[in-house]
Amino acid sequence: MAEPSNSRPQVGLFVTCLVDAMRPNIGFAAVKTLKDAGADVHVPAAQTCCGQPAFNSGATDEARAIAKQVIAAFEEFDYLVAPSGSCAGSIKTHYGALFQNEADWLARSEALAAKSYEITDFLVSVMNWRPAGISLNGTAAYHDSCSGLRELGVKAQPRALLKDVSGLELKPLKGDEACCGFGGTFCVKFPEISGAIVQEKSTRIQETGADMLLAGDLGCLMNVAGKLSRDGAPIRCFHVIEALAGMADGEGI
Repeated sequence: MAEPSNSRPQVGLFVTCLVDAMRPNIGFAAVKTLKDAGADVHVPAAQTCCGQPAFNSGATDEARAIAKQVIAAFEEFDYLVAPSGSCAGSIKTHYGALFQNEADWLARSEALAAKSYEITDFLVSVMNWRPAGISLNGTAAYHDSCSGLRELGVKAQPRALLKDVSGLELKPLKGDEACCGFGGTFCVKFPEISGAIVQEKSTRIQETGADMLLAGDLGCLMNVAGKLSRDGAPIRCFHVIEALAGMADGEGI
């Protein structure tokens, strides 16, 4: 059980599948930043997927089983925080649909939803935190992921935090709110449409003249980074939390 430490918020970090498997540095950056903000961070070993791929594919029973596991693993903490608008959006806005016929689990899902946050929203809205002593020399464009923007209202929060990163200049990105074409299983089911969408995104990013792309979802970043690489564009891609933790170095994603 999570035990209070000097009344510091007890945060359960939902690492996400992609971060765990593909970019652990995002998880380490999330832990560092949450601790810097004044929270005690816990990473439940029982966590797996949020269940979104199954839910979006119509595999409701499988999604429900995964959701129950997530709820049981995180409901003891003061907050659930995820470095992903997609996963946080799934937990916060879609779990309730899975439990319409199970009153107890519906109540538990709603209680967890009420204290679940995307990480930049949590840092700004709950912890009132700003980065101090963090520098990142360069220019960056920022892409807004669909779920974070439309389900959770994450737009101003990451930009407000990035303003306090010394040496970083944000470049306006035309179509910053447009989809990157990933969409989880969408890119598998509709590869030609997905490819056309990410081509548009890649073109717009290159037009900014920025040397970095920042975003809040690893799925988006992997998709766009792959296209930028295929286009021969020397633009490094990082999760916003890596920039805020002072851990955006190397080649990027």
